[in-house]
Amino acid sequence: MFYLEFERPILEIEKEIAELKRIAKDNLEVWGEIRELEERAVKLREKIYLNLNRYQKVQIARHPDRPHTMDYISSVFSDFVEIHGDRSFGDDPSIVCGFATVESYKIVFVGEEKGRSTQDKIFRNFGMPHPEGYRKAIRVIKLADKFGLPVVTFVDTPGAYPGIGAEERGQAQAIAESIKTMLQIAVPVIVVIIGEGGSGGALAIAVGNRIIAMEHAIYSVISPEGCASILWRDSTRSKDAAEALKLTAQDLFEFGIIDEIIPEPLGGAHRAPDVASRYLKEYLVKNLRLYENFDRKKVKDERHSKFRKFGVVIE
Repeated sequence: MFYLEFERPILEIEKEIAELKRIAKDNLEVWGEIRELEERAVKLREKIYLNLNRYQKVQIARHPDRPHTMDYISSVFSDFVEIHGDRSFGDDPSIVCGFATVESYKIVFVGEEKGRSTQDKIFRNFGMPHPEGYRKAIRVIKLADKFGLPVVTFVDTPGAYPGIGAEERGQAQAIAESIKTMLQIAVPVIVVIIGEGGSGGALAIAVGNRIIAMEHAIYSVISPEGCASILWRDSTRSKDAAEALKLTAQDLFEFGIIDEIIPEPLGGAHRAPDVASRYLKEYLVKNLRLYENFDRKKVKDERHSKFRKFGVVIE
């Protein structure tokens, strides 16, 4: 398992535990020492994770072992049928779309996928969608509206791909069209920020009636590194930028940008992916239950009202 810099003290204890377990056999004294070290590791993990600064939260949201969309698809949904292509240019693997079932709810799914192995990351373009990815999402979201199915989206991207080819194929327009489509459809939309929600690349599929985020997820108009480069012309000040951006799930809940926070296992979702999946499914079902026998006009009006309130200043 990969350890972040601030997790190093935990690593040292876990190394010691592993070594003692290797030689313990039937030695009760050694097993007693192991139990003490395990208790110490839990207390240390609690101390570290209850006092994280915002940039440490950013690092957890980007953790290479953190569960991604494809991990949750296999553990949260059943009967997933993937849909490919935008019927205009091609398919974009950084956005995964399809039909699925979660418990008794049939839904349409759209999620951003970063990839796991080096080869997979290249295939998924590190979770940075091209225009055809957003156009595929638009196509699938319109199908949801046609068949009266709720839409569930998983957000996990550093941002839309900024390459020349993407710009030539209408990146900005594709993002704008995706936002417009999500505002126009008359079915419930549940948005889950599972990791990194970066810029318009995230917002393009994050226009929902309910927006919920994992405990260590982030959501911001720009990355801390990009913000630091613009404000101070120094990307090394990303920690200062993260503090200024107030981009954590806890900040977003306080501002009313998100509606709920999904708890994660102690140490982050990557420490116990099965537990993280169980929590995510529980909260997703709870939010879908709010829209049983929904009224199409009401869910559309609710979404409009929600986003009109953002940024309003009351004197």
